[in-house]
Amino acid sequence: MASTDAPTVELPTEVDVVNIGLPMFEQSIRDQGSAVIGVDWRIPAGGDPEAVAALARLLGPKAERIDAANTEVVRRLNDGIPLLRAVETASDVVPGLGDRMILHCGPAIPWAEMCNPLQRSVQAAVVAEGWAESVGGAADALAAGDIELAPANDHRTVVPMATAMGPSAPVYVVANELGGTEAFAPINQGSGAVPWFGVDSDEAIERLRFLRDGVGPVLAEAVASMGPTDAFALAAQGVPMGDDVHMRTQATTNLLLRDLLPHLVRSSHAAAPEVSTFLSANHLMFLNVAMASAKALVLWAGEVPDSSIVTTMCRNGTTYGIRLSGDDDAWFLAPSPPVQDALYYPGQSPETSAPDIGDSAVLELVGLGGPAAANSPAVAGFLGGRMADAIAATRNMQRICFGESGRFRLPILDNVGTPVGVDIRQVVESGVTPAVNTGIVHISDGSGQVGAGVAWAPIECFVDALLALDQRLT
Repeated sequence: MASTDAPTVELPTEVDVVNIGLPMFEQSIRDQGSAVIGVDWRIPAGGDPEAVAALARLLGPKAERIDAANTEVVRRLNDGIPLLRAVETASDVVPGLGDRMILHCGPAIPWAEMCNPLQRSVQAAVVAEGWAESVGGAADALAAGDIELAPANDHRTVVPMATAMGPSAPVYVVANELGGTEAFAPINQGSGAVPWFGVDSDEAIERLRFLRDGVGPVLAEAVASMGPTDAFALAAQGVPMGDDVHMRTQATTNLLLRDLLPHLVRSSHAAAPEVSTFLSANHLMFLNVAMASAKALVLWAGEVPDSSIVTTMCRNGTTYGIRLSGDDDAWFLAPSPPVQDALYYPGQSPETSAPDIGDSAVLELVGLGGPAAANSPAVAGFLGGRMADAIAATRNMQRICFGESGRFRLPILDNVGTPVGVDIRQVVESGVTPAVNTGIVHISDGSGQVGAGVAWAPIECFVDALLALDQRLT
C-alpha cells in the first residue's frame, strides 16, 4: 500500500529574477526591493521574415567570407596613420571639384529638397565665391541650375553640420600613406553666426571670406612649417582627457594648438595675430581635422570587398545615407531623424530643431564620437547626466561593432579600445543603431545652433544594405 505521507514543500523566502525584455517588469521588481538582472533582448530584425532569412545566411554559410573581409577592414581602420600634411585651396587638391560647384554634407540632394539650414549655407558659399551679389541672387542661380551641387563624400571630402563649400575654400589635406588614400575637410568656421549652423547673414558670409583670406594662408604656413602630424595620435591623447573627439574636442584642439604655436608666432602674415586669436577661441577646431583623418581611413577600408561594415555614414538634414565597404557606389537611404537625446538653448525645443545633419558621423565609424562616449563627462550630460549613461552608449556601440580600436582607449572601462567597424548584421539583428554625437541647428529661421545631443541612426537604411549584401554575395 502506497504511503500517504506527502513530502513537505518549502517555498523560497527570496527570489532572484532574470528578466528578458520588457523593462517595465524589471523596474517593477526593482521598485519592490528585489534583486533583478535585466537582459535587453529583442526579436531579431524585428521579426521581419526577409531580414531574418538574410541574417541566417550572412551569419551562417556566408559568415566566414564576410568575417575575413571585416577583419581586414578593422585592421585598416586601426593600422592606417592619418597625417595632417597641408592646408590648400580646395580647387587645387579636391578631385572632381568643378569651377562652379558647391560641395554639401550628406547624400546627393537637389536644391529644392534641401532643408532650410543647408540651403542657407549653400547660399552663403555662393556669395562668398562671388557668383552672386546677395543670398537672394544665389537662391535664384541655384534654383535655375546655374551652379552644380554635389555630395562632399563623392569627392573624398567631409564637411560638418550644414557646411557647404566652394572651390576657393581652404581645406586640410590628410594622407594615409599606408593605404595610399587622401582626404579633405574645410577649416572649422567657429561659433556664432556661421554658415555651418545654417546662417546666411552678412556676418556669416564674411566669416567664409576671413577663413579664405586670413585663416587659410596662416594655417597653411604653420602646418607646412610643423611638418606631417599624426592627427589620431593627438586624438588618442584627447580621449582619456574627456574628449569624444566629436561633440567635445577641447583637449585635442589644445594639443594641436600647442604643436602649432611655435609656427604661428613666427608667421609674418599680416593676419597672423587675428587668426591666432580666432583659433584659440575655437574649441571645435580639431573636429574638421579628425573628420578628414577618419575619411582617409574609411576610404582605404572601403576598398575591401565582401564586407558588412559601414564605411560611409552621413546626413543632409533630409536624408540619412550609408555605404558599405566594397560597394562605394550604392547608397542606402532613410529619412534623417531628429536628434533624440538633446539639450536645448533657452527658448528652443524639438519643434525648432532641424533633423540630424552633417558628415561628421564618419567619426563614429573609426571609434570616436559615440563609441568614445563612456569616458566623456560632456557627452554624459546629454544622456541623463550620469557617467553610467555614457558608458551604456559605448556598450551599445560594442554590440554592433565588429572589433575595437587599437589606439583609442577608455580608462573608465579598464582601457578597453573603443568599438570600431559598424557591422550591419549586428545592427539589424539587435535593432540597435549607431549613436552619433552632434549639434542641432534651427529648422527655419537662420538663427544658428539651438542645442546639441545624441542622434540614433534610422534602422531602415541598414536593413536595405543588409538585403543588398545578401543578394550580392551569392
